[in-house]
Amino acid sequence: MTKPILIWGAGAIGGTLGASFIRAGHEAIFVDSAADHVAAINAEGLRIDGPIYQDTVKAKAYLPEELEGTFDRIFLCVKAHHTAAAATALKPHIAADGYVVSAQNGLNENVMAVIIGKERVVGCFVNFGADYLEPGVVHYSGYGAVVVGELDGKRTPRIEAIHALMSQFEPKAVLTDNIWGYLWGKLIYGALLFGTALTNDSIADVLANPAYRPVLTKLAHEIGKVAEAQHIVTEAFNGFDPAAFAPSAPAGETARSFDEMVVHNRKSAKSHSGIWRDLAIRKRRTEVDAQVLPVVEIGRLLGVPTPLAAKVVTMIHEIEDGKRPLDLANLDDLARAAA
Repeated sequence: MTKPILIWGAGAIGGTLGASFIRAGHEAIFVDSAADHVAAINAEGLRIDGPIYQDTVKAKAYLPEELEGTFDRIFLCVKAHHTAAAATALKPHIAADGYVVSAQNGLNENVMAVIIGKERVVGCFVNFGADYLEPGVVHYSGYGAVVVGELDGKRTPRIEAIHALMSQFEPKAVLTDNIWGYLWGKLIYGALLFGTALTNDSIADVLANPAYRPVLTKLAHEIGKVAEAQHIVTEAFNGFDPAAFAPSAPAGETARSFDEMVVHNRKSAKSHSGIWRDLAIRKRRTEVDAQVLPVVEIGRLLGVPTPLAAKVVTMIHEIEDGKRPLDLANLDDLARAAA
């Protein structure tokens, strides 16, 4: 067993967390599949830019095939659709009593549990703003919720230790007995972000636009109904209140949550989602099949229809394939589908 914290995925989330752990006095090493990013970190260090702080931390970085040894603390920070491959690759590097924290978006804990064992998986929810800019450089753009919890809700020594570690990064970090409530709450919010990513407008501008709040509300309703069908009590964070998007919620409560999300997002230097960056800047596949599609499939199994969520999946794929432009008119198309 080795003492360093292993960060698997040194992009926006992993880079920000790892650099912050190092600044707090911990040793962390990075694993990433981008050879140029690994080379840059080894040569010059990992540079964090942005309004929160600016610093360059020195750390070792490896390609997955280069890593040796086992680790008791591993943070998995890859895109959701790379979870299965990453969990398979890191499995030999988990110490006998080690664990893996899923600092990702989606229901990746379920994917990881099948591959490495449920007892080795720790739930995590993050909502801070960050972007990968270029090899060796990550932009930490805004504060956001950080929540950790055991999948079964128990209070254990390891979850308390993880919470203490995360509190050094985010003093307001939460230790919860309802991590699934936060993860499903983020799925609802994430569906809204996928909606904003159909356009070139900022997150805040789309959420503030009264013309599109009705269709975004209906989209949120679909995800919430799937969570409700599983008896999951969703949790609020950073201005987003899932209760305000329940079908029975008063319109005033929904509007209030929209307004609070707009305020939160306008405070961040990250104006657009990582989804939008994947589509518009990096020209690569998004996490839609690992975040929205599973909800559609779960809804189908439970008899809960999710036509708007399914439409979003189709539209995102059309943008990925160059068959649909990024445009505010896409939300008009989604609204017509809702009608």
